[in-house]
Amino acid sequence: MAERQAVPERVVRRVVGAACLAPSVHNTQPWRWRTTGRGLELHADRRRQLEVTDPVGRNLVISCGAALHHARVAADALGWDVTVERHPDPRRPDLLARLVLRPGSPPPHGADVLDLLVRRTTDRRRFTSWPVPEERLEHLAAVAHECGARGIALTEVSERFRAERLVLLAAQLQRSRPTARAEQEEWVDRGPVDGIPHQVLPESTHRVGTYAQRFDTSPLHPVPSPDLESSDGLVVLFDGHDDVPAWLRAGEGLTALWLAAVREGLSVVPLSQVVEVPETRRAFQHDVLGGLAHPLVLVRVGWQAIGRDDLARTPRRPLDDVLDAD
Repeated sequence: MAERQAVPERVVRRVVGAACLAPSVHNTQPWRWRTTGRGLELHADRRRQLEVTDPVGRNLVISCGAALHHARVAADALGWDVTVERHPDPRRPDLLARLVLRPGSPPPHGADVLDLLVRRTTDRRRFTSWPVPEERLEHLAAVAHECGARGIALTEVSERFRAERLVLLAAQLQRSRPTARAEQEEWVDRGPVDGIPHQVLPESTHRVGTYAQRFDTSPLHPVPSPDLESSDGLVVLFDGHDDVPAWLRAGEGLTALWLAAVREGLSVVPLSQVVEVPETRRAFQHDVLGGLAHPLVLVRVGWQAIGRDDLARTPRRPLDDVLDAD
């Protein structure tokens, strides 16, 4: 049998470059890629794990799942068929996925898809008051489900009320804990290749909706009460398990949902704190999800009156810092 064709280096670099545009908690970019000749391996980079707010690595793996989805989308857009084996070696728990690439047929709109990956960003500015129709939120949840994640749109007033109260409580609890605040502040203006530059953060007077701005470094103050008439949409991704495979699926579903939102002109902002804080994570599981599943990702969805073209972007690590040759 003839040996499978090796993937050209230029294709590998384009796929990994697009994958690294994925969102990650605090823009830590906690992934490493390794070429295998026939494709790529995705590894978790534990050196970039947030020890205080992400001690089990949940957000780290979700971030890697987002990068995995971006890699799959980019490879397909470039005309390569992708086969993904998740968690291929139990002896190597940080090897999250192995991707095999084979030449295929470029799709007719491949360039548009690659542009979509570039345009996706976390827009923390205040959303408009235009409501997001329930059917759009349900569609986004269904898109995440198609990627293996489970998601629902929170549209009932009572479940929104409980979710919003827990989001605000989580923000308040983290702001009251010096170690959590210090870790967060460490990633603001961290450097030229990672972290959150202050330019992408809105002024306190332009906070997103009624939610406390995560990276607000002003003195502690009471968190405002939630606005029950908020027009922002809420979608939660959840799973029956709270483990690495579930986290990876959630990351893939998150960016599938996110790209679909961008196509429709919507903005997405993850509300990670409600899952990071043990008290609010448990309360969300019981009060919002009825004790039947574990919350993994909660996102806000809304409309922006201003386009993204002039929005500052978070930086990315050089490709050679995250890609190792076989």
